[in-house]
Amino acid sequence: MDVRFINAFLEGTIDVLKMMAFVEPKPGKPYLKKNSLATGDVSGIIGLTGSATGSMALSFSEESILKIASNMLGEEIKEVNGEITDAVGEITNMISGAARKKLEPLGLNVLAAIPTVVSGKEHSIKHVLGGPSIIIPFETKDGPFVVDFCINLM
Repeated sequence: MDVRFINAFLEGTIDVLKMMAFVEPKPGKPYLKKNSLATGDVSGIIGLTGSATGSMALSFSEESILKIASNMLGEEIKEVNGEITDAVGEITNMISGAARKKLEPLGLNVLAAIPTVVSGKEHSIKHVLGGPSIIIPFETKDGPFVVDFCINLM
């Protein structure tokens, strides 16, 4: 995996959540994930094409996404509902866009599809390319989430 992609998604995640949800996510050490089990309770996944192909997912613990979405919407949300799944789709789209914007000056033009959101305990994330994915874990004061991506540079 090209470190430029890891850095773009890491920085894009931090930038979007600070600006849109007033949350300061702390990144952990990236690692390789070899199965399709989601690490969180609500996940957004988006396909990518262009200079790179594959997909990116965000997988949030219930605690973290309730706080993030509550901050974004300016009202307290206490359970995973349609507002939460809509917020996850929008966050997935915004983080993908921020990362893609950071890749453009490097000559890497990446396009994105419309995100899909899946929720529930122990759901799966199946990446377009299959195989292992890179996980960037994040911690917030309200719980963990990860950026999970499987991308091939063209």
